Amino acid sequence: MAAILLSMTAASALAFQPIARPLHAPVSLGRAPRTPVVAAMAERAPFELKVPMPPRGTCSLKFKPLFAESEVVVVKYDVPFGLNVENQKGQCVCTKGGLGGEQEGDVLRYCPKWEIGLPGGAASPGATIASFSGAGLSWQMGLLDVAKATSWDEVVEALTSNTEERTDTVTLVFERPL
Repeated sequence: MAAILLSMTAASALAFQPIARPLHAPVSLGRAPRTPVVAAMAERAPFELKVPMPPRGTCSLKFKPLFAESEVVVVKYDVPFGLNVENQKGQCVCTKGGLGGEQEGDVLRYCPKWEIGLPGGAASPGATIASFSGAGLSWQMGLLDVAKATSWDEVVEALTSNTEERTDTVTLVFERPL
């Protein structure tokens, strides 16, 4: 199994609560009620949260939990950052706790992904107009839903695309089984 470890300097922790509450580090949210494992997955509500994703703004996330009982933990690191994760049964699992608050066993659910593209995305009317006017391609940030990644290489590419030339922070969303 391939593991990824990125070099780290000046890491800072930040986890997010619903918008009405102040930010604290590290804090978790989205704790599910204790229910029998058999019924939990069918009845469990999706996680819903708003996460600041500089330089993009605030992203609204809504996703189904992977576990019968779990919570969401959001961490923020300065770039470059370190992260100990590996592919375990198709999931990006944290193998060692980090300074940002992630713990061994946490599963990475979302991470920023930088790609070359037209401003506003290839399908936007502004991008079409810009392409005819000779506007150049630039780095665009999106989010990778790690649970839907088609390969481990796609996850590694997304994580390593967060470089000092493109951003100064990276925000990661983990799901922590309880």
